[in-house]
Amino acid sequence: MKFIGAVQAVVTADEFDREPTAAELDAIECEMPVITAEVELLDAEIVTLDRTPSELDERRIRRARRRVLTERVALANRLVSGSPEVA
Repeated sequence: MKFIGAVQAVVTADEFDREPTAAELDAIECEMPVITAEVELLDAEIVTLDRTPSELDERRIRRARRRVLTERVALANRLVSGSPEVA
């Protein structure tokens, strides 16, 4: 019988098994308005999955899409301007 041993090194703490750094947390905080807007858009779209969207649903989705675009533009402008919030 042939012995089959582990080919890889012993499993240790990988770079994916660590807590986020302060820089990563700052980046998430900077992107939080975009993330929140995208969640609201997803919520608006989920509501209409099992039914025909009403006029109110369509308005809610359009408003959520506009907010996502607005937040993405604001984030892009902060990144380009190099504002201290992005550091």
